[in-house]
Amino acid sequence: MIEQVPVSLLKDWLQTAGSQSGSPAQVLDIRESDELLVASIQPQHIEEAGGTLRHIPMSQLAGRVGELDPDTPVACLCHHGGRSQRVALFLAQQGFGKVANIAGGIDAWSCEIDASTPRY
Repeated sequence: MIEQVPVSLLKDWLQTAGSQSGSPAQVLDIRESDELLVASIQPQHIEEAGGTLRHIPMSQLAGRVGELDPDTPVACLCHHGGRSQRVALFLAQQGFGKVANIAGGIDAWSCEIDASTPRY
């Protein structure tokens, strides 16, 4: 079962997962590039929690999974949480040790954390 992290608890998840693993936890934004042009999390929001922000579109992930460290905790992000749930499951099946889905995606982020992030 993939852990579901509400956006309101993402900062705590990043800090806890990073301290447990000894390396900064990562938010993996799997939305397509055109979606990033509409709405994105500002990297400083993730960096302030001790994490990193990475973009690999879902359509490219199977060929680029080797770019990710399976020992680094990763929380997956998409528009509403459906695609990122599938990616989180895929990463877990590939041997990634700590994987989560950001429940509600960038839409929840806009509604609950940063209203300046456009909704689409």
